[in-house]
Amino acid sequence: MRRINIKDATRISVFAALMVVCAWIWIPGPVPFTMQAFGVFLAAALLGAKRACVATLVYILLGAAGVPVFSGVRGGIGVLLGPTGGFILGFLPMSYICGRLCGKTKRSPQTLILSMLTGLLGCYITGTLWYAAVYLGESGKFAVGTAIMQCVAPFIVPDLFKIFLAAFISNRLIKNTKLFEL
Repeated sequence: MRRINIKDATRISVFAALMVVCAWIWIPGPVPFTMQAFGVFLAAALLGAKRACVATLVYILLGAAGVPVFSGVRGGIGVLLGPTGGFILGFLPMSYICGRLCGKTKRSPQTLILSMLTGLLGCYITGTLWYAAVYLGESGKFAVGTAIMQCVAPFIVPDLFKIFLAAFISNRLIKNTKLFEL
């Protein structure tokens, strides 16, 4: 088993903290609009799949333990078990998919954007199925189409903005520093 070094532990901690700050930038709604995905995209592009997943897991475990790190400055297992919990849990496949694809390529702006779009799809699938099962399942009707209209459609444009912003920033950091060599 490989031990984690101080450099990796620091990076993981910084990106978990960034996800917390990004979660606190939110607009309320049935599924709140937050900047969490932006933090996950940056972590995946700059840390790679494994370290980004660990940073994301640290963030999720902090929230599950009751630390108010989720949108609306909330925490606790109830948030994860609620209708939007699937989107938070969907950050794990998102960070892995995006980080894996970023690590396999030259990390040009185009490949960063494509890898982030692919990762976002993993989050959308996880979150939509969770939302449909938890929220819409309470009414006895399992309607994925309704969940997509409520939880995905309104967020496509904002999520594209987050992807372009994360790709731009991570590309700049990759080009101008030696801190994020995979």
